[in-house]
Amino acid sequence: MPDSEKTVRICDKGHKYYKSSDCPTCPICEQERKPENGFLSLLSAPARRALENNGITSLEELATYSEKEILQFHGMGPSSLPKLRTALTEDGLSFRN
Repeated sequence: MPDSEKTVRICDKGHKYYKSSDCPTCPICEQERKPENGFLSLLSAPARRALENNGITSLEELATYSEKEILQFHGMGPSSLPKLRTALTEDGLSFRN
């Protein structure tokens, strides 16, 4: 697989970063907005955005979905499920069946 050429970009906040994909997300802005605690802090930025973009910001909201539904969100991968399962279990919740 050939290496993709990275291009320099500048976000609306003035951060300078390099990207090889078409993704417009600034990695510096994403790092700044990462929660310090809570279940969303356990996830990668794409997985966190996938939940946020679907209105899921609490474990109670997460528990209304099945694992299969969560995996269908753009940006959510299977490696996030164990983290989400653990967070739900610690709060006495689980994914919908």
